[in-house]
Amino acid sequence: MTTETSKAAVGSYLKKHTEALVKDVGIEAACQLTGRSKATLGRYYSDAEEHAERFMPVDAVAALEAASRFPHVTTALAELQGITLSYDQQRKNSEKSGGVNADVVALSQRFAMLMAEYNQSIEDGIISINEAKRLLRETVALQEVLLDMKLHLEDESV
Repeated sequence: MTTETSKAAVGSYLKKHTEALVKDVGIEAACQLTGRSKATLGRYYSDAEEHAERFMPVDAVAALEAASRFPHVTTALAELQGITLSYDQQRKNSEKSGGVNADVVALSQRFAMLMAEYNQSIEDGIISINEAKRLLRETVALQEVLLDMKLHLEDESV
């Protein structure tokens, strides 16, 4: 793959995630949050050749991701660098309690939810983008339970 082809693939990937971010927030809300017009926002994720070098500024991404359900662009940037992010979509106000036993229960519940989501997604033999996003959210939730379990086990081993 040439550098130009690679650059175009990265650009296309970022534009898809930019579009997902804008649609997650809603076009009207995105305009208000960023102070940009619908046309300008559309150019940020347009795959037309004249907009190939146009990307959403970081301040606009930050404003939209604060209002979105998922950090679409930040996650895409991390993936391009081989970085794994941990995203806590629940944003809890209090610490979890219950220890390892509660973690085992939560782990089995989360795994069951992941398998149910996978079963539903693969039913037609194709995993769509939306289905993949739901699977990713369930996988991240499972990862969070495993991390909690790891921390509880470390606390008990000290």
